[in-house]
Amino acid sequence: MLIKVTVPDIGQNQNIPVIEILVKPGEFVEIDQSIATLESDKATIDMPSSHRGTIKEIMLKLGDLVSEGTVFLLLDTVSPGEIEHMPCYAINSVQERCDQENSKAAALASLPIAKIIPISPVNNQLLGKYASPLAHKHARVFGVDINSVNSTGQRGRISQQDVQSFIKSTLADMPNKNEGRLNLLSWPQIDFSKFGEVSRKPLTRIQKISSENLSRNWIMIPAVTYHEDADITELEEFRKTINQEANDQLHKITILAFLIKTSAAALKKYPELNSSLDGEDLVLKQYVHIGFAVDTPNGLMVPVIHNADQKGVYEIANEASNLADLARQSKLRTDQIQGGSFTISSLGGIGGTYSAPIINAPEVAILAVNQSAIKPIWNGSEFSPRLICPLSLTADHRVIDGALATRFNVYIAQLLCDFRKVIL
Repeated sequence: MLIKVTVPDIGQNQNIPVIEILVKPGEFVEIDQSIATLESDKATIDMPSSHRGTIKEIMLKLGDLVSEGTVFLLLDTVSPGEIEHMPCYAINSVQERCDQENSKAAALASLPIAKIIPISPVNNQLLGKYASPLAHKHARVFGVDINSVNSTGQRGRISQQDVQSFIKSTLADMPNKNEGRLNLLSWPQIDFSKFGEVSRKPLTRIQKISSENLSRNWIMIPAVTYHEDADITELEEFRKTINQEANDQLHKITILAFLIKTSAAALKKYPELNSSLDGEDLVLKQYVHIGFAVDTPNGLMVPVIHNADQKGVYEIANEASNLADLARQSKLRTDQIQGGSFTISSLGGIGGTYSAPIINAPEVAILAVNQSAIKPIWNGSEFSPRLICPLSLTADHRVIDGALATRFNVYIAQLLCDFRKVIL
């Protein structure tokens, strides 16, 4: 039977590019075998085959934009190995069907393909000028009209570098215009090899995407960072004790699990930090989905713990460990990186004292946690050694003023100092 293999549910992603095709016509594929790689704004997505069989025709090419339901390939679900073991009448039936299919080659070419927007000059009305997917994405991030960009590629194709050159030239021209605008020097062009030996390493896809998102967030969000110290002496003793007692637990509980749980409680108490700006409205979210930054070989990834306020520390610890492993293997599903309402960047395993993280838009706050250290703390009569955890909260000042941000930070510190208060 000849069937259509379509793009499965890829969350809220629409019109994302095909960046790798892993199969070819005539190849036999199994169910759930990866047949292509797609690229969303935050991650790469492996597309599995929904059926088992021999590939009759691949309907897409690299660079095509797809959504859920887009036909990717035509699959003959009868394999050559299966035909060998069929009775004669069945083989004859298959051969007759194959002859019929061959006679319908023209009809196959006209099969409907849902929601495909090929990157070609004939689609100017949909995509503007003839440009690569990365060029269009780069233009959208920085608000550039793609029709204003000059192309240097073959056949007039606009590349990401063309969009970057347009932005640089626009910034360079600003000093000659009205006062009050950015007065920036052009980016220095230096031949570094004149000073010594150099080598080049291309950015990964994740690093490129992160670069664009972080640049936008840094420019557009008036962010302020607030610092607080949390005494986690008793919490660390408690953490060590339950890890020793819970030998049947698959994953050990780390400080991150407590940070996620306390942040969830703080977000319930101060809902403005669990919100997003939408024009002139503030969207207050009734759910608590907390993302946490994971350092991977391909760049920073942010998987999300959904409904963190409804989960216990053990459950959070196991889920966070599993998601971190998937992130390092580039196997996160789209739903595992979407929906975050608050982000934690835990750097304690690396070091550092304090930091000032960039907000992960459209969220309005992010919490960075650096390495804890023993410090002498005055208890009223003497100095005693206490384990102090540094907290750094960056907040969007359009939504969160200094008083609210400080109260939120102090509340998290209080919960970490006495974790029993989380249940109150």
